[in-house]
Amino acid sequence: MNVINSSRENSRENSGNSGDMEKNRVSQDQHHERQMTHLSRVKKQQRRKVINQFAIGLSLVAMAFGLFWLIWILWTTATKGMGGISLQFFTEMTPPPNSEGGGLLNAIVGSGILILWATVIGTPLGILAGIYLAEYNSNGKLASVIRFINDILLSAPSIVIGLFVYTVVVVRMGHYSAIAGIIALALIQIPIVIRTTENMLLLVPHTLREAAYALGTPKWKIILRITLKSSLSGIMTGILLAVARISGETAPLLFTTLSNQFWSTDLMEPMASLPVTIYNFAMTPDSNLQALAWAGVFFITMAILALNIIVRIFFKSNNRD
Repeated sequence: MNVINSSRENSRENSGNSGDMEKNRVSQDQHHERQMTHLSRVKKQQRRKVINQFAIGLSLVAMAFGLFWLIWILWTTATKGMGGISLQFFTEMTPPPNSEGGGLLNAIVGSGILILWATVIGTPLGILAGIYLAEYNSNGKLASVIRFINDILLSAPSIVIGLFVYTVVVVRMGHYSAIAGIIALALIQIPIVIRTTENMLLLVPHTLREAAYALGTPKWKIILRITLKSSLSGIMTGILLAVARISGETAPLLFTTLSNQFWSTDLMEPMASLPVTIYNFAMTPDSNLQALAWAGVFFITMAILALNIIVRIFFKSNNRD
């Protein structure tokens, strides 16, 4: 009996030891698995850090590349254009070749008239079309057709639009005119305003519209008081981009407005403009006209920059109020 009891006790001890060994083995396996999981996480984090640093480096290189050319262009424009800025530049007409002095008064006024009327025509049409696409018929067939045509106009070269207006307007009128130039510039401006307005309106949360509908607000008042007001800064940015685009367009004006060496504010006659005048003066061997061309380039650049700064300051002050 003692032998039997001792054998039983030994078997129990052996089974207990084997159980402990099994537990130790399981715990060791779990510890090893946790270590491997931790190591894999560390490797993934290191890989993410490397990829993140690489992406940041590429972004900085791309930014430096773009800034390099921008600063170079601005520096060249400033160094070659500031010398031609004087009182005569703003008070005298464009001079004939092989003459001294002169200014770009008629070209500055002509460009101002063309840009003003093109903006007056193109901005309301673009905003209304963008409102229609975003608020009234965002998924309809007509909206798809409008977006397709708008994308074509966005990517179309400006000279193609100039030739189209030349065929439709100038040929039928029988002469060049500022009206044709205004139509060409408006056709360039409208697609930019449409795309910007639609995108900005679509960024407004639908919860704002639903809350206004729940209060019984009509749709037209929601658009005026909520969606347009919320996206006003983005829409103004699109309008400024469109104005900056048409301010430097030369090709459509060569086929529509042509140019005028003398003072003219008649919309039915050819009118001087800064881009066409700069193009004509830059192509001549006359150093005086070339200096005026560089001064005109500097003036356009500073005018667009000043317009952007003024509009941004104005909207920041309104948002604070």
